[in-house]
Amino acid sequence: MSNVADFSPEELGRYGRHFVLPEVGSEGQKKLKSSRILVIGAGGLGSPAALYLAAAGIGRLGIVDSDVVELSNLQRQILYGTADVGSRKTDIAGRRITELNPHVDVALYSERLTRDNAMRILGEYDVVIDGTDNFTTRYLVNDACVFLKKPYIYGSIFRFEGQATVFGAAGGPCYRCLHPEPPPVGLVPTCAEGGVLGVLPGIIGSIQAAEAIKLILGIGASLAGRLLLLDAVAMEFRELRITRNKSCPVCGDNPTITNLMDYEEFCGMKQETAQEISGVRTDITAQQLKERMDRGDNILLLDVRQPHEYQLVRLNAQLIPLDQLGQRLSELDRKKDIVVYCHSGMRSAFAAKLLREQGFDNVQNLLGGIDAWSVHIDPSLVRY
Repeated sequence: MSNVADFSPEELGRYGRHFVLPEVGSEGQKKLKSSRILVIGAGGLGSPAALYLAAAGIGRLGIVDSDVVELSNLQRQILYGTADVGSRKTDIAGRRITELNPHVDVALYSERLTRDNAMRILGEYDVVIDGTDNFTTRYLVNDACVFLKKPYIYGSIFRFEGQATVFGAAGGPCYRCLHPEPPPVGLVPTCAEGGVLGVLPGIIGSIQAAEAIKLILGIGASLAGRLLLLDAVAMEFRELRITRNKSCPVCGDNPTITNLMDYEEFCGMKQETAQEISGVRTDITAQQLKERMDRGDNILLLDVRQPHEYQLVRLNAQLIPLDQLGQRLSELDRKKDIVVYCHSGMRSAFAAKLLREQGFDNVQNLLGGIDAWSVHIDPSLVRY
């Protein structure tokens, strides 16, 4: 049995509001102090999750992230401040967490999670929180957690909507039970393309932290088997029941996937890069486009993003969103060389392919999209 003698006077004051909770008390706080939780992705979801876990007194908190802080992160990623732009996220996160609670052992992994390191990193922790925003990593984390028998706390956000659940609980579903196959590349917009309400990841990330704490304490009913849906505009929560698929290739009765795989290939990221979709010979870099524009070449810039993206930042271009392009081909001047762009080059790759299939001979895709233009050509343009 644990008692208050297991804690220093400073810890007794710090965790006082936990000690008076019958569901936590000194025994529960001892469990938290002995626990190890991994947060993958120190972004919008990972920021509040990591801060609240540290404040709760988690013993060891691991953070995986290979990115640096960008100005556009600050609208929602509350681990960072303006002065941190350009710094490694793990460096800033480690410092902030230690400032918040020096009793937490912070383990920092300034690297991408891959099939080469996933089992080693995840194997050191009791609970895994996924704060990433891409399907490749989600399938990787899911499969590794199933193999390691670790609970996987999932969260996702987009625009004004969020989701959260717990995968990998005994007898419960895994991520593949909910999403057996990844969507086609480019079909689902990223948060950079579709936007996200800044406070939304704070809500979902806090829910993920709460689920992790409940699992460590062994209290309450987890979200295992329940997909929690939040509509922040209506401020409504709904639940969908999800069950384990007995035919699931990873967690089913007769699994066919028993080792980590090539997740970029599985999610189509290898076969369908922007260059391969549009055709390597039809690509153009931002620098090459700038040279052509400076020469005065007869170029039509075609923006295939959504109108709200166009209003945020644009070149001197004609706007036809990708989902309308097939019905508006007559608006394009076939006598001009067409250079198509989007935010990062993927949607425009599909647009360039569509135009060539419809008989447009001189079509090029801007590699890296308007984001590459703002990085390499005009830094005054807003990045999002």
